[in-house]
This record gives sequence, structure tokens and C-alpha cells, in this order.
Amino acid sequence: MKKVSLQSATGGPHPTQACDPAAAQSASSDGSTNSWSNTYDPSKCQSPALPDLDQCLVNFANSILVNFGAKSTVPTLPLADRYLAKNYRNVVVLLLDAMGTAILQKHLSPDGFFRKHLAGSMSSVFPPTTVAATTSIITGQYPCEHAWLGWDCYYPQLQKNVTVYLNSDQLTEANSAFAKEGAEIDEPRDGFPPLEKMRPAADFHVGFTYTPYKDVISKITEAGGNAFYSSPFVTPNPQTLDEILTRVKTLCAEPGRKFVYAYWNEPDGTMHKTGTTSDATHEVITAIEKQVESFAGELPDDTLLFITADHGHMDSRNVCLLDYPEITKCLVRLPSIEPRALNLFVKDEYKESFPSLWKSTFGEKFLLLSRDEVIAKKLFGPVDAGFAPKPGDDESAGEDAACVSAESATKDEPVAASVKAHPLFRDMLGDYLAIAISDLSIFNTHIEAHLMPGGHAGLTQEELEIPLIAVEKGVRK
Repeated sequence: MKKVSLQSATGGPHPTQACDPAAAQSASSDGSTNSWSNTYDPSKCQSPALPDLDQCLVNFANSILVNFGAKSTVPTLPLADRYLAKNYRNVVVLLLDAMGTAILQKHLSPDGFFRKHLAGSMSSVFPPTTVAATTSIITGQYPCEHAWLGWDCYYPQLQKNVTVYLNSDQLTEANSAFAKEGAEIDEPRDGFPPLEKMRPAADFHVGFTYTPYKDVISKITEAGGNAFYSSPFVTPNPQTLDEILTRVKTLCAEPGRKFVYAYWNEPDGTMHKTGTTSDATHEVITAIEKQVESFAGELPDDTLLFITADHGHMDSRNVCLLDYPEITKCLVRLPSIEPRALNLFVKDEYKESFPSLWKSTFGEKFLLLSRDEVIAKKLFGPVDAGFAPKPGDDESAGEDAACVSAESATKDEPVAASVKAHPLFRDMLGDYLAIAISDLSIFNTHIEAHLMPGGHAGLTQEELEIPLIAVEKGVRK
């Protein structure tokens, strides 16, 4: 990951300190260095990491596209290309949600199946979270292009925040300053303030209507190849890891060259509930490794299995935004995106004073950037500041905006990296973006802050760095 000193919205340089994870290494039991030992204190870390936009999930997805004869929009990932160049009959990507490099180091032996086959690490995208990152790997696009930015997204057409996967209104605490008029109220849980009942955001799917995309599976198929999903969310909807892997084995046994993308929601689900170092998390991760090792042994020869993650995970110290009335009074609406990457729509009368107020409230725990700073620093992808369109501009964003041929994409010389942002991207960002660079996360409801000790979506190496594990069956020369 890149380490940087970013200029903040308050005008001064963001300080870097010795708690940079790269400087907090200690010897592990096998004599190797481990950036994620107990000597690393994220609550004090002030040195943000940045996604490596040339060595990330997007480049990995474009490696797959090129290997199957489809168009690439950005340079490919050399780490993956050296395996793909052998042209295996079956190419499988198994994505294990939140199984970042640091998680492997915390829980698994260097001699175990995953770490023994570790080809190297790459970067997630920003924000390193499932909605943004899995959309990037299944499209080959940066978040600024596909505009699926996080769990909750602001849609200017509706002037409200939408939980995109659920297609529902954003979860909101009843009787708060942001409560919706006429909303039904759920029963209180565990002594926490009640929430509004979940209700559909619209009578259509908001995300797929306003931010549609073409996935890698479709692109490979259109290029004349064969490509398939094995995911709980795509027909035939396998619901367990065993069912997902069984479908992959069945597909790989069929004749013809093919790509298979498989997804499983662990260890993310367990770590959100129990943290990254709990016994439950350890049991889940070690069980997954054992199950995947057995599965890999049953794959036919001439198969290349990649195992990776969408992002990492960290142990979070949570607060609720509603406990900071001096901040909420400044806001037009609740933040969206993620609790570690909050977009902030600020009322006109507070825009000038807001950066100072935010810093006096949260100190250096968050990096606060204006919308223009976010775009200029290319956090969501390498979009040129002059090419971040506004609604009403040409909506053919991304698909052919920066196409690279299969031949040129794999050459050593650099390819122009700038891409065209989605027409909604700029307005979805808000006036400011608050990005976590410590262990502090800010939730919109008290119950969420209480129930989720594990998190991700900020700018720490632990969240951004993900593994690329490569298992070759019937190794080709």
C-alpha cells in the first residue's frame, strides 16, 4: 500500500507518525515479520494508506478479461498475468469476504494451505468495503466509474440515502433529527432507541436503475468465452460454502475453457459481530482453509484457482453520530457510504466553519477532505478532476471511456490510467468526505455502533491489503 501525507480540508498537512503499520513490525513465531502484531496500535495511527490503483482488484479483473479475449479498460495485474499466461482450461476466482492479508497472518500458519500458496498481496479499492470492492472485481471498474460506493449511497434523483443491496431506505433511528415523516417504528431492542421499520426505497431497484453496469461474466460471454457465477445472489443461488464449491467443481468438470467467479460472505459476517481476533473468527477462518484445501484437491487438472478477498478487516471503536449534536445540526441529511467513509452534506450556513468544527470534535482520527479534494486525489479511482461529469453529461461513462486492447494492456510500458467517472459520482460524494485513519468508526444509529465491533472502509493498510493466493492443478510450464 502507498503511504502518503495528504493535505486535509483544514488546510494543513496531515501528520505522519511512527505508528505507520510498516514501521510497527515485529518478529512472528516463524521468524518472519508481521505488520499486524500486538505492537500495532490503530487508535494512534495517523499515517493513512492509499489504494494502489495500478495493483488492485480492478487490475486483477482486467487480467481475467484480457485472458478471455475481452476488452480491458485499465492495465492488468502482473502478479496474476504470469499465472494466466499459461492458459488453463478452467480459471476460478474464489472471493472470501474480508479475508485480508492481515487476517491470514493473524490466524493461519505460514505452512498452511493459504499462506503456502500465497503469490503476493494487492490492494483493494477505496472504500475497501463489499459493495464497492465486489462491484469493482465483477466489472473491472473503479468505484468512481460504477458508483456503487458503499452500503448506503445518496441518489440525487431521489434526494435520499438508499441501502443499495437491500433496495431500502437507509436505516434511521426513530425520533431523531433525521427521522422520516410518517415512518413506522420498530420495537426497541436491548434498550437501544427504536429504529424506523425498513421500507423499500422505490418501486424499482434504485441501484440497477441509476447505476447499472455490465459485469465481467457478460463481457467474457460477449467476447465468445464461457463464464459463470457461483454465488448465493445469482441463480442457481447456492446458499452455503459447500454448495458454492460443489457448483464450481461441476462447472470445471464440463468441457471447454471457462471462467468461474465464486463468492462467500465469510469471514466478514463473523468478524463484524465478534472482531478480528475472537475464537469464533479463528474457527471460521481455519474451517474455511480446511474446506477450500479439500475442494482444491478435487478440482480437475488444467485448473487455476485464485483465492482472494474484497477487503481486509479491523477491530473498531464505535460511536454514534447522534451523540454529537454540534455536528448533526450542520448536516442536511445523515451521512452515507460507510461508517469509516462518511459523505457529509453540510448546510450552507455552516460550510465555512464545518472543517474546524469536525477537527475539534474528532481530532486526527479522521481525514476530512472536500469533494474536489477527493476527486483530485483520485481516491475512488484515477479519474481526472476535469472529467468528473455532472448529471446530464454523457451517461456512457466507463464502458468504452478508456478501452485498452488485450495486446497493449499486457505490455510493460504504462497505459493512460485516467477513466471517466459516472455522471452521478460527484453529487454522491457530498460536500466533505470523512475517512477513518484510526480505529474510530461513526455509525448513524446506536444499535449498529453497539453490534459491530469489526469494520472496514477506512484508509489503513489492514483494511486495504488483500492476498492473491494461486493454486495450480496440473501445472503448466
